[in-house]
Amino acid sequence: MEKKAFSPLVFLASLGAGGIAVIPFSFLQYTFHTGKGLITFSHINHDLLPMMQQLLFYSLYAVMIIFTLIHLVMTVQNFKGLIQWVKTDEYNKFIEDPLKNAGILAPFISITMTMNLFIGPIRFFVPWMASNLQLMMLPALLTLAIIWVLLLRTEIRLLKLSFTKSFDVNKISFGWLLHPFALGMVTVTLSGVAAMSKNADIAHTAAAMTMISGSMAFFLLIVKMVSVFQSHFAAPGLPEKQFLPSFLIAIPNITLLAIAGFRLSHYLHVQFNFHTEILSFAIITFSFAFQTWYLMFGLALLKDYFKKHFFKKEFYVSQWGLICPFVAYAVLGSFVYKVFVPSSIVYSIVLLSTVTAITLFFILLKRHIQCKLSTNASTARVACQG
Repeated sequence: MEKKAFSPLVFLASLGAGGIAVIPFSFLQYTFHTGKGLITFSHINHDLLPMMQQLLFYSLYAVMIIFTLIHLVMTVQNFKGLIQWVKTDEYNKFIEDPLKNAGILAPFISITMTMNLFIGPIRFFVPWMASNLQLMMLPALLTLAIIWVLLLRTEIRLLKLSFTKSFDVNKISFGWLLHPFALGMVTVTLSGVAAMSKNADIAHTAAAMTMISGSMAFFLLIVKMVSVFQSHFAAPGLPEKQFLPSFLIAIPNITLLAIAGFRLSHYLHVQFNFHTEILSFAIITFSFAFQTWYLMFGLALLKDYFKKHFFKKEFYVSQWGLICPFVAYAVLGSFVYKVFVPSSIVYSIVLLSTVTAITLFFILLKRHIQCKLSTNASTARVACQG
């Protein structure tokens, strides 16, 4: 098999790296920080921390720095490949295929994650950004507005194609959940601007955009989940192995919409003095409860897949989708620790999910590099498949 052509799903790799970088920030914000606003490095008095906690925190700092850099490098490399690819006939064929074209949404998810890194991990270490967070709100909103418009335009185009072109609906996979995933990522980032901005005009504009894309994401998540489950129930057995990692993609979808709802409730409290504590509690805890049983269900389905394929050193680009569910579970777990109960069990779950995501990332990165350096599948050290 000759080396694979470019696939936009490779942006799931840079997305995974960015997600892993966000976990420590979320962890420190919601399990340690007790002050107002977003935590920064200067908020932590390391001399007062026990030795084990110091080791943990410095490990988290290293994760933030390393994976932020990996994300930025991968994003640049991936966009170089994307720019070349969109000029080819292969791109046009890809877009016209309703069974595959959801993959074009992966770049939107990854580039929006980049913005979250500037607000989270990067700002955490840069004093000027921490001190001038409000100055960043308008540029952030304007940048998000561009991404938001382009994403809605692309999403509507893809939906129109799915309505007007004939295709075998029984062949759809959980990869279709990239539609609400992309909308959810932009939505959750906009909701952050709405919640944090002290300028009412900026906050209201971001909130309005949040509700538009968020309602679309929620609608598509329900519709596509029902459609995909119906498709799988109608088919004999499990789908082909390259589609199996997408089983868990519902988890990051739930995380993004839950956090967006949490931030909108904060926006309502700040801007309109609504009391939304119960709403915030319900959104976070119910979403985490759903994710917990769904993760167990998904891993049970993937048990044979891991035995027969993943640990047999096979690689295909859709495997990068395995990282996002563990990232999402860890991030939402940090919120649960804050709004529900500061339980050592939740604390441990977040750290275990983080370690799992990091381990999967480096396994896949090694295989990805080996496949990229090989001239064909026969010379690779792993089974490089399309």
